[in-house]
Amino acid sequence: LGGMFITALLLGIVSDAVGDYVDDLKKGRSDVLETNHTLVLGWSDKTLPIVEQVSNANESEGGGVIVILAEMEKERQEELIGEFEYESLGTRVICREGNPLLVADLKKVNAAGARSTIILAGEGTADQADAKSLRVVLSLVGLRAKCASKGHIVCEMCDVDNEPLVKMVGGEAVETIVAHDVIGRLMIQCARQPGLAQVWNDVLGFEGCEFYCSEHPELVGCSFDDVVLRFADAAPLGLLRHKNVMINPPRGEVVQRGDRIIVLAEDDDSYEVGPKPSDIIVEHEEDVHTPKTPRPERVLFCGWRRDLDDVIQLLDDFVVAGSELHLFSGLDVQEQKDRLARARDQRKRPPTLSKLKVVHATGDLCSRRDLERLPLERFTSCIILADDAAEKNATDKDSQALATLLLLRDIQNTRIRNAREPLSPRGEESKSPWAVADWAGDLSQAKDRCVVLSEIL
Repeated sequence: LGGMFITALLLGIVSDAVGDYVDDLKKGRSDVLETNHTLVLGWSDKTLPIVEQVSNANESEGGGVIVILAEMEKERQEELIGEFEYESLGTRVICREGNPLLVADLKKVNAAGARSTIILAGEGTADQADAKSLRVVLSLVGLRAKCASKGHIVCEMCDVDNEPLVKMVGGEAVETIVAHDVIGRLMIQCARQPGLAQVWNDVLGFEGCEFYCSEHPELVGCSFDDVVLRFADAAPLGLLRHKNVMINPPRGEVVQRGDRIIVLAEDDDSYEVGPKPSDIIVEHEEDVHTPKTPRPERVLFCGWRRDLDDVIQLLDDFVVAGSELHLFSGLDVQEQKDRLARARDQRKRPPTLSKLKVVHATGDLCSRRDLERLPLERFTSCIILADDAAEKNATDKDSQALATLLLLRDIQNTRIRNAREPLSPRGEESKSPWAVADWAGDLSQAKDRCVVLSEIL
């Protein structure tokens, strides 16, 4: 009887130990044994697209490993990844629950052995999120210094003013990206160059061709004109010299030791340096170009961004004198002016712009009546911002931006159609092919006259 009791006791102890171990595995408490993996710290709306793009990048290597450490239950992480439709292409995703601020949790995911680390911005205000990212960088730098790790770290920042501090702490191993600022710059450029948005969409990703940067010692001493002819399966675009990017270098620029060639190629292993074709002769002709005289622009911003003053300053640097910027937001006119004045004072900028004239208007972005008060047919471009002035989540902001886009296009089409169709002597609209054009055709006509960009979260 005593033997049976002891046996049952031992079986119970072993069963409890095995059950606890299985629970730890399910909850993501076990250590990650992988090395040379891609580590993602934090969870945001960018996590799943990052998983997709890294999987595409690993395809040429036969796949890889992505490890995610976030303050979210492991089961929930795996559920969201399972619901996200993408092709893994041989890449495995390992999820762990933990706090990226804790060195113990970073050791659990083998942060020191990661090939590359991506730090995503957390929730809260911009300063709060950046302060958390700074602490994560400090923990990573301290952990990696003990192991002599050479992995690359990319840190997402929310405020451009906090970027120098992270760079100072992380040194050359850390690269910072202010996503909010980059998106604002891209929107300004795409609004002024129709079709550029599609180019960025095709290039900034691992589907199709993308940018690569690498050293080629055999090209040292060659002119960039000759470098262009040495790649049969890639398009050389410029040089990276001591962290200075030189796109389309001047004629006769020579490749120096340590220079990295920037190319556009299908993959990092799809191109190589070849011999210079002997049947090609490079001839330089002094082309005489007659530059077009730039004209003043009239731009409309719908919505409000936290860094709107930075976007406005960038636009002011691009346009010519006499241009106008119309700000349409749910904020009162005086509140708009006060916010811009405070932002310019913090950036130590002059109180007024040098080329732009700013016109303020207030109203509901989804109200046709309020939008019709704007001279929409006179704008050269319209940018719909994800309205930070409204307390809404990302889905609601995207829905608002889409509704504003459709309303703007419909109002523009109506006014253009009315301008092209004069009234008949009886006061009735004359019938013409334009009057019966389909909805898609109307949008195409309006698009030719005014570029409309919408920021989608």
